[in-house]
Amino acid sequence: MYLLDTHVLLWLADKQEELSREVLSAIGKSASKLFISSITGFEIAVKAERGALSLPLPPGTWIQKALELHGIEEIPVTCAIAAFSAALPKIHRDPCDRIIIATARHHELTVLTKDPVISRYPDVRVLW
Repeated sequence: MYLLDTHVLLWLADKQEELSREVLSAIGKSASKLFISSITGFEIAVKAERGALSLPLPPGTWIQKALELHGIEEIPVTCAIAAFSAALPKIHRDPCDRIIIATARHHELTVLTKDPVISRYPDVRVLW
């Protein structure tokens, strides 16, 4: 089971050539075992609002369609995940990535990400 980092969801929906062969293979073999953290919706909406990301639809609509198209389920940011993210070693400074790391650890998921910092966390499995 896999947790997609935000950039992986964006690339899966629009720029699959950016994804590694290993990630594409894992996604192809993992129908109904793909997840995102709800923090991904926040990241995408913020990037779109700042003009750093152009989407053909409003962010909420775009995310919902992408999840439906690729059979991806959303995992909410619970209080337990939020608290765990704050207690993680201070390796990664991005709070959204820390939530993704905490979500992966809490649900025992492998993170699909190109971010090399995420793999530095103990007990976090990463595939790229």
